[in-house]
Amino acid sequence: MTSPQTSIHPYSPAQLGSQIVIGWSGRHPEGGPDVAFLLTYSLGDGQDGPVAGQAAMRTALERAGLQVGGGVVDTAEKSGVQVKLLVQSGQAVLTLPHFTAQYPAPTEWLAAARDRGQVYGMFATRPWPEAVPGRPVSEDQLRAFAANPDIVATSAHCMMPVRALG
Repeated sequence: MTSPQTSIHPYSPAQLGSQIVIGWSGRHPEGGPDVAFLLTYSLGDGQDGPVAGQAAMRTALERAGLQVGGGVVDTAEKSGVQVKLLVQSGQAVLTLPHFTAQYPAPTEWLAAARDRGQVYGMFATRPWPEAVPGRPVSEDQLRAFAANPDIVATSAHCMMPVRALG
């Protein structure tokens, strides 16, 4: 008798390269309060190049309990998912085992997160080298990346409850 084995691929955090978080808010297609979104991606500048970085990101996300290419996971309901979101003083702090990032959230994003009580997280395994910090990303550029079927299919998706201190 044999049992299924999970392949665990080794990776180095240096392979992940620069990891960036960008957010936006918008209407929910089914109505109700707006939805706050956070997109996490790499610039593809890891030590072994973008292909190794993509594999490393996939491994890091799976180790955090997220499923790449699967459905949307509700992190409040699924045990073992190591993704946390803290919203406090105009900042969203996203924490996974392989990184922590702060997003200085605009007022409309904060309102959407508060009103809905959760944030939609999308963790791209494919790099987006054009979206570097300090350079504005237009709505069209964001839509072209975040709605690209190949990017969507190779990302992990989750709903994260909004937590706050005190």
